[in-house]
Order: sequence, then structure tokens, then C-alpha cells
Amino acid sequence: MMMRPKTQYHLNLKLLIFGLFLAFLLLFILRTNFFSSSSKQTQSSKPSTHNQQEKPQSLSCPLHPTSTCTKIPPSLVQALLHYTTSSITPQQTLREISVTSRVLERKSPCNFMIFGLGHDSLMWSSLNHGGRTIFVEEDKSWIAQMKQRFPTLESYHIVYDSRVRDADELMQIGKVDQECKEVLGNARHSQCQLALKGLLPPEVYEIEWDLIMVDAPTGYFEDAPGRMSAIYTAGLIARNREAGETDVFVHDVNRVVEDQFSRAFLCDGYMREQEGRLRHFTIPSHRANVGRPFCPEN
Repeated sequence: MMMRPKTQYHLNLKLLIFGLFLAFLLLFILRTNFFSSSSKQTQSSKPSTHNQQEKPQSLSCPLHPTSTCTKIPPSLVQALLHYTTSSITPQQTLREISVTSRVLERKSPCNFMIFGLGHDSLMWSSLNHGGRTIFVEEDKSWIAQMKQRFPTLESYHIVYDSRVRDADELMQIGKVDQECKEVLGNARHSQCQLALKGLLPPEVYEIEWDLIMVDAPTGYFEDAPGRMSAIYTAGLIARNREAGETDVFVHDVNRVVEDQFSRAFLCDGYMREQEGRLRHFTIPSHRANVGRPFCPEN
């Protein structure tokens, strides 16, 4: 479960985050110097006229190192300070985190939805700086704690209506029920029993998500909420986008539910990579190709 701290990769993760923010800072400084230099060259190349009164050069951003041009955004500063001073680290390993961060590097700023609110949430939000990152969480009291510590994180409460013990029944329904293979244009209107209908906030169904990560709900004992519907709904939302593709990540695939449901409903043919306990799928729009099968044919 995402909320459980693990410390074995603490040092590596700190180095990763610190390196990322140093890279951000260097990028801001280089970009500022580049545009300032270009502005000076443009000014000096303009021919002067006899009647034109020369004015002092006005730069949109001063070159002083404390100017807003070279400052790291406050949200990134908060993340940097938090992860370099905290003894609590995310559950995902450095190699697992790197799989998603490489996609974010290519796609951000983008729309990123995560099932689960945990100790890595501030990191994901920061890596998608300028985009929209939301978290869907089962534990209302945990949401309140996290909001108090990190008020900028956007999180929503959800009550799951199935348990791990329901997995076999839901798998059978998903395989034989034709409604579970239909793409209707909005996941909210799905008639499949596996779909999270009316349990997610309305904007989740309206936004086209570029990345979706399933790292919740709990899912590690029989009476706990399982990830069956979260995995299925992630795939359904991806298929229902107007065009393009959605990268879907499922964590804890060493467990039976995460393994079987990701393969069945996100499809082996869409799987791009597995690193440790993390699987990465790239699911294309099915609305853009009406004849596309639910899973690609072998």
C-alpha cells in the first residue's frame, strides 16, 4: 500500500529528487541568460535615427539571481525541502519511479491521475509541474492529514464498493460480459459491473488523462478494498479519450489481483515495460478507431 513508509531506498531517492531540482534550476538560469542575450543582440542591431531618443534597455526579467526568472517555483522548493529532510520515503523503488518519471519528462505538463495518496504524492505533483495532478484516496482522515501538510495537493475521497475477496467473480464478469468491452464515449456511463460509476468526482470522467497510476486502494488482504475496479476503470478512461494514448502504470503486480487484472483489462499487447513491481501500459484511443478490439490481437 502506498501509505506505508519504506526506507531502504531513502538515500537514492533523495539524490534523485535533489538532482532533478538542480537540473530544473540550471534550466531556468540558462533560459534566462539565453533570452537576455538575444534581447541585447536585437537591440544593438536596430539602426539608430537622429531624432530617436535613446532609452535605457528594459528587460522583461532582470539578471539578478534572486529575480522571479531564476527562482525555483515555490511548489518545487517545498518538495525539495521535504524529501531532503524527511526520513520517510515512497514505497516504490528508484528504478520503479524512473519508469514513470521518464514518461513525465516527455509529456509534462499534462493531466496525471493517481489512485492513492501517499508519501510520494508531492514528488509526482512536482514532477508534473505546470500540469494537473489529482489523487483519489480511500482514507478520509489521511486526506485531511496530507492537506494540512501539503495544501496544494488536489485529492478526492472515494469509497470502493468491492473487496479483494470479490476478485474471482469480477474477473469472470469482465471476461464474459460484452458491456465490459464497450467504449461508449464516457466511462461514467459504462454498464460493466467492474467500472467505477458515480464513485469518482465528475471531472475525472470529463478530463482526458495523459497518465494514470494505480497504486491503491489497499488490496493486500481479503476484506480490504481491491484494485480490480481501479485497474479496469483506468483502462476504460484511456480507451474513451477522443484521440491519442494514455500511459497507465500499475504498482504491486507481484500480487495476484494486480497481476491478473492488469494483464486482462490493460492487455499484454499494450504492456511496454515492467520494472520490479511496476508495469507500464500504453493504451490508445478506441474512439478514434471504432473497429479496434478491446485488446490487440496476437
